[in-house]
Amino acid sequence: MLEKRAAEFHLEGEVIGKDVKEPFCSQYHCGSLLGRGGFGSVFSGQRLSDGLQVAIKQISSDRVQQWARLPGKVSPVPMEIALLQRLSEVGGHEGVISMLDWFEVEGWGFLLVMERPPHYQDLFDFITEREALPEQLALRFFRQIVEALQFMHAHGVVHRDIKDENIVVDMRTLDVKIIDFGSGAPLKETPYNEFEGTRVYSPPEWVLSQSYEAVSLTVWSLGVLLFDMVCGDIPFERDQEIIRATPIFNRRVSKECQSLIHWCLSYRPEERPTLEEILSHPWMKGGEVEDEEEGGDLQEKHSSLPTQSL
Repeated sequence: MLEKRAAEFHLEGEVIGKDVKEPFCSQYHCGSLLGRGGFGSVFSGQRLSDGLQVAIKQISSDRVQQWARLPGKVSPVPMEIALLQRLSEVGGHEGVISMLDWFEVEGWGFLLVMERPPHYQDLFDFITEREALPEQLALRFFRQIVEALQFMHAHGVVHRDIKDENIVVDMRTLDVKIIDFGSGAPLKETPYNEFEGTRVYSPPEWVLSQSYEAVSLTVWSLGVLLFDMVCGDIPFERDQEIIRATPIFNRRVSKECQSLIHWCLSYRPEERPTLEEILSHPWMKGGEVEDEEEGGDLQEKHSSLPTQSL
């Protein structure tokens, strides 16, 4: 049923929202379903001009939570398209998934054509297979994620759903990319009063007052993510645990790493570090030389393991 639906999707529909004369179906082939989430479905795909493997994200118009207007466009587009296009226009970043193209197809909503690098596995599955990550490997991933977030914030984009399922790992190089901007928004200094991210990664201020600021939300989510990497699971499941903001370490974790996690998971938003302060933390700085020297060994150790592509 799903493959049939994907085939019909490939054959039908007219492009009505993109400055491209050729319709989607003459430029791309849409294959089987890769996954389905809260904001849409993702299919495998191929660019017909050169055979490039891509991922095609389909978003039904009635499920779009936020809209945006692009320069020179009459009709609004999903905020996700506007954010990804903004990052693309400034050159992109190796730690952020790239949008190659987008279309509005009558009857199907919006189609986002995304890069689909080979040999990638999402970080949720990567952690699940190993139960927990060595601190050196967690540091390697964490530094890349924070640097990618710095790039996004510098160009006016906040992701708002940083979690292991939205990070993918290149199993050959152990490089990571942030994916899925369906919960993203333009960065602003004033508080946000809406949230479409993941509850167990949300901070106490959202649970208590349905309000948060971009950087403090991001840093809290990073604290949850780092705990998840070194302990094998997230620290909080229920609202009361989030409000207590006291992670319990069930594995041996260095004092420096625990210190950074506690700092990111500070109950008061103003007491959490900035992204720059995270990168300057002793745990982050202490691993730089070791990471460079042993990175090759890590790649060799992990690259032969089973992968699940995007």
